[in-house]
Amino acid sequence: MRLLEDRIRRDGVIKAGDILKVDSFLNHQIDVAFVSRLGEEFHRLYRGCGVNKILTIEASGIGIACLTAQFFGCPVVFAKKAKTKNISSDVWSAEAVSYTHGGTSTVIVSKEFLSDKDRLLIIDDFLANGAAITALASIAEQAGAAVVGAGIVIEKAYQPGGAMLRARGMRIESLARIKSMDEKDGFTFCD
Repeated sequence: MRLLEDRIRRDGVIKAGDILKVDSFLNHQIDVAFVSRLGEEFHRLYRGCGVNKILTIEASGIGIACLTAQFFGCPVVFAKKAKTKNISSDVWSAEAVSYTHGGTSTVIVSKEFLSDKDRLLIIDDFLANGAAITALASIAEQAGAAVVGAGIVIEKAYQPGGAMLRARGMRIESLARIKSMDEKDGFTFCD
C-alpha cells in the first residue's frame, strides 16, 4: 500500500536492534483518519470471508483492530497479556514471545468471547517472527473458531514469521512489506 509505505518513509524511525518506531502515527499516538484508511483496506481484502469478529493482542493492535472492525460491523476481542481480577478463570491461553519487549507472555481470552461459531480476522501492527499471530491462532483453534487470515500493517519480510505462517496455510495480507531497513540506507519495500 503506497500510502503506508510513504508514511513509513516520512515518519518511521529506524533504531538499533532492528527496531522500527512508527509510534507517531500507529502504535503510541494514533493518526485516526490514516489508520481508518488502513482498516478500510483490510476490509477490502477480507470482505466476503464472513468475518464476525476481529482478534488482536494488547496493546498496539487494539486501535488498528477497532478502526478495522468499524468496516466489518463486528466486535473486537483482544488477548490480554495479564490476568486481571475481572477476568474469569475460564480462558483460552497461549504463550507469545515478544522480541520488542524481550520476554514471553501468557496471553488470554475469556472463553465467553470466542466460540466455534466465530470467523476471525486477526489484526496486528507488526509481523516479524510470527509469535503473536501464532499465539492468537492457537487461541482461535482452542475455541474452535475459524481464522480467515491475518491483516498486518507492517511485515518485516526479511524475518521468518510471514513465510512460516504462509507455509502453514494461513492467509497473510500485509499492507507494507519491508525487504530491508537500516539507519544509513532507509527502507526497501517488497514489490
